[in-house]
Amino acid sequence: MKIVLIGYGKMGKAIEEIAIEKGHEIVLKIDKENPHDLNEANLKLADVAIEFTGPESAFENICTCLRAGVPVVSGSTGWLERKPEVEKLCLELNGSFLYASNFSIGVNLFFELNRKLAKLMNNHAEYDISIEEIHHTQKLDAPSGTAISLAEQIIDEVDRKKSWVNKEMQSPDELSIISKRVDPAPGTHTVSYTSAIDDIEIRHTAHSRKGFAAGAVLAAEYVFDKDGIWNMKDVLSK
Repeated sequence: MKIVLIGYGKMGKAIEEIAIEKGHEIVLKIDKENPHDLNEANLKLADVAIEFTGPESAFENICTCLRAGVPVVSGSTGWLERKPEVEKLCLELNGSFLYASNFSIGVNLFFELNRKLAKLMNNHAEYDISIEEIHHTQKLDAPSGTAISLAEQIIDEVDRKKSWVNKEMQSPDELSIISKRVDPAPGTHTVSYTSAIDDIEIRHTAHSRKGFAAGAVLAAEYVFDKDGIWNMKDVLSK
């Protein structure tokens, strides 16, 4: 595949390394120094785009790719209130779009475990629930997209939790997400069920960005010849 990398920070460089190892070609790299190079003419050189930027640019980047007819995979966070607009545009243009809060295969298995445990704990109100996420200090958004996905799964399955907050909870129907920024941590997520009798925890700890990068390349391989809206569950169940 010919790939456009939109965002060339630590994640973009890790994706580049994995993609080249797998025999793909990086035909364009977009960073803060050359945003004007993200245009239809340049995108036409590519089979797929992988977008990892920030909340201020992700929406427009994704729309630009879709309008150019290029399938796009995105892992950017902090812009998801506009995701329905992207999905609408994708369908209108018969494009291909895949979003994931986390591309790691291990994290996506962790998502399945999280949902299963939450379902089991729904009837055990003696356990309170909280989430802690730890990332490096360069991560600008909090909570992480992965922590939000974990929280939304729990809220879907546990009747006593109605919303998440990025602080210590103030009422029993809130689900607390505590965000910590510590270098050089690439990412640790812990879901805790706590009672007066015992505690239950599930945890995922990333040792490097390679797992996220490998998953992003796998997602790009999945969508580049398809139309529609996809997620990592589709990729991993193929």
